[in-house]
Amino acid sequence: MDGPRPFVHPEHDGVPRRPFTGRCFVPATSSYHFCSFLGPSMQNPFRLTRWFAILGLLTTALVSVASSLLLSRFLVGNLLRQDANVSMEFVQGIVEVQHARSYFTREREADNNLVEFFDRIATMPDVVRANVFSRDRTIIWSSDSSLIGMKFEDNPELDEALHGKLHVGVDTVGTKAEHALLPATVLRYVENYLPVRSGQDVVGVIEVYKNPRALFEAIEDGTRLVWWSGVGGGLFLYGLLLWVVRRADRIIQSQQARLVESETLAALGVMASAVAHGIRNPLASIRTSAELNLDSPSATVRESSGDIVDEVDGLERWVRDLLAYAVPESGEPENVQIAQVLDDSLGSFARVFQRRAIRVATSSLHEAPAVRGDAALLTQVFNCLLTNAMDAMPSGGLVELAISKPPDEGKLRISISDNGAGVAPEELPNVFVPRRSTKSTGLGVGLPLAKRIVERFGGAIELVGRATGGATVNVDLVIAR
Repeated sequence: MDGPRPFVHPEHDGVPRRPFTGRCFVPATSSYHFCSFLGPSMQNPFRLTRWFAILGLLTTALVSVASSLLLSRFLVGNLLRQDANVSMEFVQGIVEVQHARSYFTREREADNNLVEFFDRIATMPDVVRANVFSRDRTIIWSSDSSLIGMKFEDNPELDEALHGKLHVGVDTVGTKAEHALLPATVLRYVENYLPVRSGQDVVGVIEVYKNPRALFEAIEDGTRLVWWSGVGGGLFLYGLLLWVVRRADRIIQSQQARLVESETLAALGVMASAVAHGIRNPLASIRTSAELNLDSPSATVRESSGDIVDEVDGLERWVRDLLAYAVPESGEPENVQIAQVLDDSLGSFARVFQRRAIRVATSSLHEAPAVRGDAALLTQVFNCLLTNAMDAMPSGGLVELAISKPPDEGKLRISISDNGAGVAPEELPNVFVPRRSTKSTGLGVGLPLAKRIVERFGGAIELVGRATGGATVNVDLVIAR
């Protein structure tokens, strides 16, 4: 049979497994794939800020324009009606004093006092024309004598006033027949139809055309203020809500990232348990067999056996890192002598470094103060970083460890540098993202695990390129007090 044989685990009743490539490990018959476990909603997230920016702007603009339009119309209508009410009360008072009912019904001619009253109306400030209508729609008096005796049948505003309703409106010259002979120098008028009452009966109507410049200016100022307030308030509200939504969106994205990480850990836990169970026992047998040959009289056998032991140890560390990433950390931070942790890590790599011609240079390690953390977890962090440095220098090189003080007060910086191939600039943003490995044989869990551990203890970790080649990882830890 050509090709690799599928691995059959005794506990899975002969279910075939895909060959393990260092990336995914799931049953071949399963439709659930670890590398694509995210659903469509995770792969195509809802852009809350973008949608709110568009829809919120449209809605805010619509509400601002509508409210400004309604308020400006309300303001204009109230100012005009208030002015008309004052005029109507003034006229009604004079009519009652003059007992003018008979004049509107034309039972008798207007005397000098009533004519003087009408003339006074015509000469009021801003009045352009005044017409007095009887019940039969006939003009019985006008400031323009040529209109006296004329009748206007098609006049809805006059009909409203004859039914006792005050009519107020703003018109332009030439829109109605009764606008004939109005001055052409003024294009906009306030047209008031003032019902005249005698008791409960409407006996006539006084029509007043006015050009109130001061009132028009007040209306324009008020309308301008309403629009500026509406637009300004809308923009302020939109900006405030946009800030709140952007902040909420960031929180949602952060929580979503944590949810994705939790689901990733759950999938890794399943995978890690299968890998550990299926690999660790054979690894132990392989290592034991290789150790038996370390005392062989043949130098070639001893060298080959040593290589096997080193590779098995490396694979064991890889499995251990995988399990550590999948299992949440526990325990509380304590004071840790970081110098001892670094010595332990370097000691565990001494033999493999020697075999791979990797030199180690340290600076001020034993002068480092204690830090807050967990000795076992921090050892795992530095083992991961030393492994990455070793993998970056397959032909040998130099690993440098240095202690310094970072810009953040109260922290200690441990820098691990190598002179290997380094990391491409476009890969730097992804080095701490789970399952994003820059190595063809890597799982992409080492640096994310180190980041989780360091941040759990209030520290920070970063990877930067070196101008002379290679890379440097800076680990900032909180100094114990």
